[in-house]
Amino acid sequence: MRLAELSRQSGVSTATIKYYLREGLLAPGRQVNATTAEYDEEHLRRLRLVRALIQVGKVPVATVKEVLGHVDDDSLGRTIRLGAALWALPQGPEPDEEDPATVTARAEVDRLLARLGWETSREMSTLSPVHRSLVAAVATLKRLGYPCDAEALAPYAELMRRVAQLDLDSMETHASEAEQVETAVSSAVLFEPVLRSLHRLAQEEESARRYGIE
Repeated sequence: MRLAELSRQSGVSTATIKYYLREGLLAPGRQVNATTAEYDEEHLRRLRLVRALIQVGKVPVATVKEVLGHVDDDSLGRTIRLGAALWALPQGPEPDEEDPATVTARAEVDRLLARLGWETSREMSTLSPVHRSLVAAVATLKRLGYPCDAEALAPYAELMRRVAQLDLDSMETHASEAEQVETAVSSAVLFEPVLRSLHRLAQEEESARRYGIE
């Protein structure tokens, strides 16, 4: 397909596509002549991922480049490849190491991971920005007086394990590892708001079931 068709199918303007090409977020098309290039389904798929990251996730271009670098690094195993791409996404705030609540929160998170048997997450805890974000979130809850220990978190973590299983089931329907990692990354950006909204709707429904709607 030519640039105009790529723009039509993706919903991204030709000017924006040219910008993505200049920034290296999109691979060059196959050159037909000095002024024309052709693009394929791989370009369309990558363009949708870039659009999700920049337009929906508000991820800076430099960070998008880093994420895509991990997505395309076929020297890595699938788990490391996916993990590196997800780690490169913007995370929550860093824990305040001067806050006593952080020490307690880190201990509770470690206890939670041990209880769940999530050994990979425990082994990578010192490197993982996701782990640090969880520690920061738990520390905030503790600082504000909300109960948030390993026992309280475990049922929620088990539900998230099931969500992760569904994510990877969907991911594995794609042919190549690059497509699979792209799908996981785009889901992390696009699907998390869906999960948040479903959580709130479920709270409304459960409240109505238990207490009525008077």
